[in-house]
Amino acid sequence: MAQILVVDDEVGIRELLYEILADEGHSVQLAENATAARLARARGRPDLVLLDIWMPDADGITLLKEWASGGQLTMPVIMMSGHGTIDTAVEATRIGAMDFLEKPIALQKLLATVKRALRAGESRHAAPLSIANFGRSTVLTELKKRLARISSTGASVLMRGEKGVMPEVYARYLQQPDAQWIDGTHALQEGSQDVLQQAAAGVLFVEELALLSRNQQKHLTFIAARAEKINLRVISFTAAEPKHLITSQGFDSALMQALSGIVIALPPLRDHPEDIPEIANLMLEQLVETRFCPPRSFSTGALNILRQFSWPGNLDDLAAAVRTMALTSLEEKVEASDAERVLPQFARRPVETSLSLDLPLREAREAFERAYFEHHLAQASGSIVRVAEKSGLERTHLYRKLKALGIATGRKED
Repeated sequence: MAQILVVDDEVGIRELLYEILADEGHSVQLAENATAARLARARGRPDLVLLDIWMPDADGITLLKEWASGGQLTMPVIMMSGHGTIDTAVEATRIGAMDFLEKPIALQKLLATVKRALRAGESRHAAPLSIANFGRSTVLTELKKRLARISSTGASVLMRGEKGVMPEVYARYLQQPDAQWIDGTHALQEGSQDVLQQAAAGVLFVEELALLSRNQQKHLTFIAARAEKINLRVISFTAAEPKHLITSQGFDSALMQALSGIVIALPPLRDHPEDIPEIANLMLEQLVETRFCPPRSFSTGALNILRQFSWPGNLDDLAAAVRTMALTSLEEKVEASDAERVLPQFARRPVETSLSLDLPLREAREAFERAYFEHHLAQASGSIVRVAEKSGLERTHLYRKLKALGIATGRKED
């Protein structure tokens, strides 16, 4: 049967879960903390991990993030906690956890969740989401035309946009049929020559330049200089300002220039809200097809609420919200009430800002106003009424002000 790793610092819970799962015929391995879990994961990929939130050396959320960022989240993970909150469950789902069990864990709930997770793990890898499959808005229609024009060229492409726009969705549109796809974030940890051999006549995709170490930058510089000879296309993305990467984070300016053969701006989700229902349906269909969740579909009311939301975290947040609703909806139809329950967790978050006193007065005032209203929208979970009361502005005036500052509201009235 399945290989299951149980990670919990409480001996009683570990032994109880061991007995229950072993009685079901599973092979169970126990780890008392995050360090032991890392060692167990390094020795071989388990079919499923039951991971506690609170542990003495590192919490489960941190370990989950570590696995996800390192490409090691290749098995379903079920989080467990006796002190969990909705925020914690949403955060775990956002990172990639499949489900969340609250202690004390009921036997039937445990077995049903484990069974579903193992089924999902058997065929978890779905075809990547691609704009070839969605996008009827003018924004995406025009972008696809531009991408189609450059798809046959070999020039490097630098994509820019906000965090959470899922650059891989757009980069995949440039991939030629049968071309090799190399995840640069992980491949660049290896030797440059090894990557060149893997990536010939393919695509090397770097999801976020700001996260590359100096050593990874060196490997990428070596590869970029030889890309044309081996018919390799380098596609990269950054949500940071390239000049800031160079001046403040020590990014190599020559490498940035080499990566910027063609620069493409990726739109935030608020710029094409008409595509949201279609994208959400595709995301949910993938979860159902890969048996991540039971059969589910969105009601028209739920899709309307998703469409009207501001989505500060863009496609990443939409995907996390769809996963959360897919797992927590009590009925086969995901209703408007499910969306209303989940979306507050994805409302605009407080922004951190440091205003430069070197700006001209007009620009400094606009920067302050933008930070001010973004802060209060986050505090009010997007409520225009509450922000109007807080700022002392009439709502019509507030709408005009937010529009002038380029702040999407989602028009939440209460």
